Amino acid sequence: MKWETIFKEIKEKHDFSAMDDFLENAYATKEIYPARDNIYNAFKYTPFDQVKVVILGQDPYHGPDQAHGMAFSVKNGTKIPPSLRNMYKELVDDVGCERHTGELTGWAEEGVLLLNTVMTVEKGQANSHKGIGWETFTNEIIQAVSDYRENVVFILWGKPAQSKIPLIDTAKHHIIKSVHPSPLSAFRGFFGSKPYSKTNDYLKAHHIEPINWCKEVVMNESSDH
Repeated sequence: MKWETIFKEIKEKHDFSAMDDFLENAYATKEIYPARDNIYNAFKYTPFDQVKVVILGQDPYHGPDQAHGMAFSVKNGTKIPPSLRNMYKELVDDVGCERHTGELTGWAEEGVLLLNTVMTVEKGQANSHKGIGWETFTNEIIQAVSDYRENVVFILWGKPAQSKIPLIDTAKHHIIKSVHPSPLSAFRGFFGSKPYSKTNDYLKAHHIEPINWCKEVVMNESSDH
């Protein structure tokens, strides 16, 4: 199955015309992230039939030159944000990987779907596109991965991500959860939680190729990030 099929099914179930109108106006009149042609990068770099892991974020980074359509990832050359820095710190402690850019395309190509539950944001205004319709769309995406895939690891950091557990069939998928890696909460249980090795242990136990968390790939410049 392909994402296009999933998108078609979702659009047959829900009317997104109000959200489309909102975004059309927002992109025409304000600074919105990510760039329009990058909104769906998470799906572009992780084909549906290759999804092994889902990491849920909330909404895109709202500073310039950061968001490019994948949760927690920033464009190459951009300063690594605090939550991602903490993710990298745990990565070193857990599996010994040192990463040098904030761009997570390598993870996406390994089968990690980096999904923000709200997929656009206005510059400088965190959560500004909450409630415009993205949650309906991304809930359906989570449900589709749960329904049509087998033995996927869902990594859910923080309460908003964990609120999606009812959408996931825990009989055939695995959930890893902890507090969020943000500086406000990372010391309350994120550090030492070993999400990367636990993910790979589960995948290997189900005869699935583990994730190479060390893989670094920089998007082709011609893709305009």
